[in-house]
Amino acid sequence: MSEGSWWRDGVVYQVYPRSFADANGDGIGDLAGIRSKLGYLADLGVSALWISPIYPSPMADFGYDVSDYRGIDPLFGDIAGMDALIADAHALGLKVILDFVPNHSSDEHPWFRESRRSRDSVFRDWYIWRDPAPDGGPPNNWLSNFGGSAWTFDPATAQYYLHLFLDRQPDLNWRNPVLREAMYESMRFWMRRGVDGFRVDVIYHVMKDAAFRDNPPNPAFREGIDADAHRFLPVHTADLPETQGIVAAMREVVDEFPDRVLIGEIYLPLERIVAYYGENLTGAHLPFNFLLIGTDWHAPTIAGLIRRYEAALPAGGWPNWVLGNHDKPRIASRVGAAQARVAAVLLLTLRGTPTMYYGDEIGMQDVPIPFAEVRDPFELNEPHKGLGRDPQRTPMRWFPREGAGFTRGTPWLRIGDDVGTCNVATQADDPESMLSLYKALLRLRRETPSLSRGDIRVLEASDAVLAYERSHEGERVVVLLNFTDQPADLPIPEPAGRVLVSTHAGVAEGALRAAEARIYRLV
Repeated sequence: MSEGSWWRDGVVYQVYPRSFADANGDGIGDLAGIRSKLGYLADLGVSALWISPIYPSPMADFGYDVSDYRGIDPLFGDIAGMDALIADAHALGLKVILDFVPNHSSDEHPWFRESRRSRDSVFRDWYIWRDPAPDGGPPNNWLSNFGGSAWTFDPATAQYYLHLFLDRQPDLNWRNPVLREAMYESMRFWMRRGVDGFRVDVIYHVMKDAAFRDNPPNPAFREGIDADAHRFLPVHTADLPETQGIVAAMREVVDEFPDRVLIGEIYLPLERIVAYYGENLTGAHLPFNFLLIGTDWHAPTIAGLIRRYEAALPAGGWPNWVLGNHDKPRIASRVGAAQARVAAVLLLTLRGTPTMYYGDEIGMQDVPIPFAEVRDPFELNEPHKGLGRDPQRTPMRWFPREGAGFTRGTPWLRIGDDVGTCNVATQADDPESMLSLYKALLRLRRETPSLSRGDIRVLEASDAVLAYERSHEGERVVVLLNFTDQPADLPIPEPAGRVLVSTHAGVAEGALRAAEARIYRLV
């Protein structure tokens, strides 16, 4: 791939490090485990691995509570191991993307320890401190995304500190220029070591209202069903106009190094997602588009989403698509095993950069976790609302045996009862498996410029079937997807061309079989 094109032409693969591969047998995945599987990722055909946080952390939120932005937690390894992983990945043609967590640190970070020591500390303004309200309570009605008030009182200094997540994750004050430069230098630290870019955690939260005004009530809030944080609309705690300046500054730092990428985690409506490309594309290269995760699995609905997203993109903005991640239920659990195959074709044939979640390529589903074994603080803070994220974070299955080839110890989360069939080794020998389908799709994408960089045109969508065309420099490909569990007539005349891939074995022509997707090369 040409300079600057890897993140456009390629496919990103998310690794949740606790659950990918455990080399030392403690039941928790580590860098040595990831390093041992780089050959698998190269053979699979992805272009980059995005590694969720591996920084030093007390693990209150499994690494999203960072106590040192320039180190590696001993649970995962050390700096030398990270350097070796980066070198090995690059030798295999793989890029490495790290998670960057700028909204908050751990309460055990030296910066916060110094900040809370005294109101006169030089680090005091690196975090967000406020006096109590007149009644002695929190300064305003802002709520934590994990439940309860976003303010915790510190008796030693008689002020509250802000935390939009756990009370052990105090929010950093991005209005402080010294804090900003320290964070930018942490980004440079990793890029100097060869990291190829960052996925920036909750980038849309980093700036908060300077006047600390209350958030307005959410009229759509459902008591006992919705997460407590949705009780109010986050108009003063998310997506503030000043955020765009921070994103642009992060982009400037990334652009100091050749051929790097900046990806932003953004859970916002479509028109706000695309704003994070920035003025004249000076923001994130890829503001994450999560809209497929929450969209109804229905051909006309997906067709409408594609059209709206393509129309909303700024001139020159490169699209991207995501089917799942460590925070949301797995695609195979959302739509079922048969439709998960259709989803694979959709993800890898839409225009833009796809991001895969580890295990989706073998059809992993959410694993039920008994409450006594729950590890996720979200579920522990708001129990029995179905908000927990443990089910989609369970260990990768490499072999059909105890421990699934993930660990020789006791896994940190249970593995699941379908490990006998849902594992890499078994599926590698089955030409009709989900893994074989993903490999075929990734190979086709690499070999077919219209799929990696071509234009897209939605041809038609019936109640059952979505049809679209991808084209590039005279090469044309048509994709047909049946979103139902019944045979379906094509909404367009059958393309006059060769079937390159079908989700089903046997002859692929005429009406689509139940849950079948096909890719045609036009003649």
